[in-house]
Amino acid sequence: MKILIVCSENSGQVSPFVLEQVSSLQWLGIEFEYFLIDRKGILGYLRKRKTLLKKIKIFQPDIIHAHYGLSGLLANLQRGIPVVTTYLGSDINYQKVLVFSRIAMILSAHNIFVSERNRLKSGFNNKQSLIPFGVMTDLFIPNNKRLAREELDMDQDKKFVLFAGAFENPVKNPELAHKAIGLLENVELLKTGGGFSREQIALLMNAVDVALMTSFTEGSPQFIKEAMACNCAIVSVPVGDVPEMIQGTEGCFIATYDPADVAEKLRMALEYGKRTEGRKRILELKLDSDSIARRILAVYQAILKEKGR
Repeated sequence: MKILIVCSENSGQVSPFVLEQVSSLQWLGIEFEYFLIDRKGILGYLRKRKTLLKKIKIFQPDIIHAHYGLSGLLANLQRGIPVVTTYLGSDINYQKVLVFSRIAMILSAHNIFVSERNRLKSGFNNKQSLIPFGVMTDLFIPNNKRLAREELDMDQDKKFVLFAGAFENPVKNPELAHKAIGLLENVELLKTGGGFSREQIALLMNAVDVALMTSFTEGSPQFIKEAMACNCAIVSVPVGDVPEMIQGTEGCFIATYDPADVAEKLRMALEYGKRTEGRKRILELKLDSDSIARRILAVYQAILKEKGR
């Protein structure tokens, strides 16, 4: 089976969760190639049509798997190869993009939503599955906090909170995080954006006391799932599928968008003072990358069976 991945590299690289999903599927014997989009906006995507058609002619994929609504729209500008489109969150949560995402939904052979909230918001009810991105549970594993801090040269006695993204990204709502931290004493806020490797992020999640998410919008945030896989305490606003994800996990808390409430939930998480059982929750929900890869493979197989291939 040959799959062509159509996705963006506007940030200078392909999103790690896309690369990791493809890597997990390759272990199942699927052949992949990438078609990368280095332009922004609807016109930027559509201008890649001719080069995409050339890529299809050379690679001759059985299925095109597009990540992001505009990628799905571009991929469907040809009708010879069936398209699977995965919607990541911003392509559903922003009305200007949702208009084009809905066209992709109609044209795609199958649509994958990463959270139930986004699936419902899309208003689309056909040819779909709810499949979040999986967690690389062999990378994001619980480790000794003291040893992790030694490796990162972090103060052993200080309280650290890990922010879900770069402070420069307004969608991640860093202002709320900074305001909440400002209400606490002797607590330092660290960011994950800014060139950290995946291994370094995993190490940070084991070194800090709490993982914090204050985003305005999300789909099914990898940051939360990866923090859970590391048994890290979590405080998050009710965004994406986070409330369902952390449900019933002691040491994990949902806060409102009020800085005082975020600060209070951070106090509770810090007072919890130990590692959670978040990893157990991730495995119970079968959100490890191998389980998710098999669900994606089942989608591919069903499409090819339907097409008689």
